[in-house]
Amino acid sequence: MSHPLLLVEDVSKSYDGFQAIANLTFYLFAGELRTVIGPNGAGKSTFFDLITGRAKPDSGRIEFGQDTDLTSLNEYEINRLGIGRKFQTPSVYLQHTVWDNLVLSLRGSRGVFASLFRRLSSTERDRLDGLLRTIRLDAKRDWLAGRLAHGEKQWLEIGMLLAQEAQVLLVDEPAAGMTDEETHRTGELLLSLAGRHSLIVVEHDMTFVRQIARDGKVTVLHQGTVLCEGRFDEVQAHPRVREVYLGRGKGRP
Repeated sequence: MSHPLLLVEDVSKSYDGFQAIANLTFYLFAGELRTVIGPNGAGKSTFFDLITGRAKPDSGRIEFGQDTDLTSLNEYEINRLGIGRKFQTPSVYLQHTVWDNLVLSLRGSRGVFASLFRRLSSTERDRLDGLLRTIRLDAKRDWLAGRLAHGEKQWLEIGMLLAQEAQVLLVDEPAAGMTDEETHRTGELLLSLAGRHSLIVVEHDMTFVRQIARDGKVTVLHQGTVLCEGRFDEVQAHPRVREVYLGRGKGRP
């Protein structure tokens, strides 16, 4: 088996005596789209915090690629390695155009003014044009981001991660607050990125999870550790998952 792109082994993290993550082991392979589900308090946000350097583990190891120890790096250093995170609430430059949001996200240490007024190479322009088509905002490239619908802001932020050349995208509840149509289109977008990029998607909407996990693996977190992993139908039918996630059989995932 190939070496995982992202390795999390025996990781634990406590806050003031509360065990947020407990001996968690998780592997993500290049090109994989992994969906992570779990009840509130399962440790999903802390899991992302540990990968991105926002929090440091008490024990265990987190590695990127063959041997890069993420636990020794700061957030900005991890981001520069190619690990990008999209929070649940979109974070875009509302007073700038869709195009400018992508320009501002290009890799480099330039300031806002220098980024917006420098001359882009033909390669950079072609790449951003391609990103606009990927996120389906090419017709709104000159719109101020503040005019976009909620779902469109989510797509733009995903495009901004892609402009940063992120290899791994950590996407937190992308379907939250979306219409059914926006949710479906978001699923199509994430599926189109799998293979070229590696993604971990935390989500509660089970219809959305079914859509994006059709060919991949679902990981269920509970009390800070992996309860089970498998295909969506396998996870859905798992009695322990139904107990802890749904509350002893109430409802259906």
